[in-house]
Amino acid sequence: MTHVIITGGSSGIGLALAALYASRGARLSLIARSRNLLELAAEKLVAKHGAKAADIHIETADVANEAEIDSAIGRCVEALGPCDILVTSAGIVEPAPFLEASSEAFRRQMDTNFSGTVNAVRAVYPDMAQRGSGHIVMISSGSGLIGIYGYTAYCASKFALRGFAEALRSEARCHGVDISVGFPPDTETPQFEREIAERPPEASVVMGVVRPWSAEAVARKIADGVEKRRFEIYFGLPLFLLGRFGPAVRPLINWWFDRAIARCRGR
Repeated sequence: MTHVIITGGSSGIGLALAALYASRGARLSLIARSRNLLELAAEKLVAKHGAKAADIHIETADVANEAEIDSAIGRCVEALGPCDILVTSAGIVEPAPFLEASSEAFRRQMDTNFSGTVNAVRAVYPDMAQRGSGHIVMISSGSGLIGIYGYTAYCASKFALRGFAEALRSEARCHGVDISVGFPPDTETPQFEREIAERPPEASVVMGVVRPWSAEAVARKIADGVEKRRFEIYFGLPLFLLGRFGPAVRPLINWWFDRAIARCRGR
């Protein structure tokens, strides 16, 4: 039986993926910072998605703390067996223009989104490499493909994930381990609701015209990518084209963004 470990598994994309894998009979380990939300998530998976309580394990941990996430994943493996699929879905976003953003907020996003992913990967990868099997799925973002006004820290952390995933892919391939990185667009999650309230108007004029995807639709796309062993997982034609042809089209997109932002600022 497949054992799926999901960081950020108590809500949003992580919980939607947990529900999908629960319906397929997988054993699930969910990791997040709030035990209350984890317990609610586990109850929901049992009540609505056919999971057995014995096949769900929850652990509280902050992915930014390497020792904490390493110990938590160790307990997940001890409880439900070796990790077959790791999904690093834990992430935070605190939009603000760089001039207004605190260094603490900047560091917090890099520590959670980038280093938190690296920490979780480090906790499972040696065993996967030794076994010659396993799949690691990193959740980047559409903001990991192009810079967005007011998202310097978030974009930096998500761009960094792509570089990490590309380099690790070439190493992991030698050991029979698959790597995927997904670039979801705006997604209907509790965090998105908080983000929208803080989103600078300059960002809204270039991002706000796209309707967000549901977390369930994003989860289905990610699971399909895992099943087909895809390295890059895109969501819709615009992000696919941006991912594949970004260096060529980015100057044109930036020109359009600059004009839209100037109009927003009354210039």
